[in-house]
Amino acid sequence: MIDLRVRPRVQRFLEPLGRALARLGVTPTMLTLLGLAIGIAGAVMIGNGALVAGGLVALLGAAVDGLDGTVARAAGKESARGAFLDAAVDRVGEIAVLAGLAISQREDARILLLVLLTMGGALLIPYMRAKAEAVGLDGRGGMMGRAERVILVTLGLVTGFVEQMLWLMVVLNWFTVGQRFWTTYRRIPD
Repeated sequence: MIDLRVRPRVQRFLEPLGRALARLGVTPTMLTLLGLAIGIAGAVMIGNGALVAGGLVALLGAAVDGLDGTVARAAGKESARGAFLDAAVDRVGEIAVLAGLAISQREDARILLLVLLTMGGALLIPYMRAKAEAVGLDGRGGMMGRAERVILVTLGLVTGFVEQMLWLMVVLNWFTVGQRFWTTYRRIPD
């Protein structure tokens, strides 16, 4: 939802930053990998019980990674290889943060189950998009894109409402999986 509605409005503010970074020699791949490294550092912090600080560091990693496309467009370096790398790195970052949360909450079986269900839904959302695009359809849409997931996890970690955030993530992630599945399934010709 944010990707489809907010990003186009914010993009005009990010374009000068993307051009400046490109002029400095910063490549989209550098930003993707730097964002992942920062995100993993945040995940390690979360795993060690520093939920607030780790959540903020992981958010910073996601923000850095979010600039890769802006720099790619500014430098004229958009590519299928870069998009593939970005999508893979996004999944690794999400898994790392949720794994860190699982480690920090390892004594609570209910939280571990919620983390597992959250992760499953989070991985199926982009999978549904990829499968839709594989048959020539637009697979975007639904309530929980990556930006929404990053924001909601960060809010849960920073505010201490971890279990409530996970319940919300489970419901909204799986609702989005259902939305993307049903929308694509109906549009595939018999």
